[in-house]
Amino acid sequence: MSPQPMRRRTLLSALAAGAAAATTGIALPAQAQEKKHRRAKTGPVTVAYIEVNDHSMLSAGKYTLANGGAQVIDVAVIFAANINYDGTKAYLSFNENVQSVLDNVATQVRPLQRKGIKVLLSILGNHQGAGFANFPSQAAADAFAQELADAVNQYGLDGIDFDDEYAEYGNNGTGQPNDFSFVYLVQALRQKLPNKLITLYDIGPAADRLTYNGQSIANTLNYAWNPYYGTWGVPSGPTSKSRLSPAAVSYTATSSATAAGLAQRTVDEGYGVFLTYNLTESDTSSYMSAFTQKLYGGATVYKP
Repeated sequence: MSPQPMRRRTLLSALAAGAAAATTGIALPAQAQEKKHRRAKTGPVTVAYIEVNDHSMLSAGKYTLANGGAQVIDVAVIFAANINYDGTKAYLSFNENVQSVLDNVATQVRPLQRKGIKVLLSILGNHQGAGFANFPSQAAADAFAQELADAVNQYGLDGIDFDDEYAEYGNNGTGQPNDFSFVYLVQALRQKLPNKLITLYDIGPAADRLTYNGQSIANTLNYAWNPYYGTWGVPSGPTSKSRLSPAAVSYTATSSATAAGLAQRTVDEGYGVFLTYNLTESDTSSYMSAFTQKLYGGATVYKP
């Protein structure tokens, strides 16, 4: 299987542990003796997607705030596993780079979790016609939800992120998007993972179908974020501002001035999440400081 494509998006071309627990009832997964050493911070949840085809998950744990030493990144997302199609049904697939991260969770994921960082697995289409919005039945959606839950439990992850891109609905004789699939999928996944995070990258047919037959999954999702880097756009998803990121920035494609402006707007308008993408191994502390000054009132320190 060829690796999934990298995202290229611009407009043109409190986890603060207490806040999260209050909203979701989810405890952080690290060992109890390590929890007491974490430094709390006040302000929005900062999320970082990491392209593991090219970069290390460990980068998410190398940034702290100068004022207090708390971790900058609260949620690190493994980008990305795939939803594939075998000619009969959708199934969960890992390319060799994602599989390597999962096979080495002891060194690639647990160090982040011990620092209080939640680690999610993003699920992305793979040009084969299978997506979150075209399961032919509730049973098919439930079966895929079980595969996702099994992966989270097997590898000790903190949840699943849905990104409905590159599915190419209709390929290989698959169906077009329907109204029930994503609702059934998220409902089933929540039942199987009652204490894990389920998040939405607000793009694609699935993101437009959060309600079916009078049932909404908007507040079943823990967080949702704008998918267009360098822009501001309130995403579909939870009704509480504390669980939404209208801001989205790319470390490699959004200017630090734009990032700072979007961070300030996040604070000014009372939103609780700040989305970042494509964190690399380079020292990015100067860029991060532009937005952490606005979000948390302090600069970022790089600790390799």
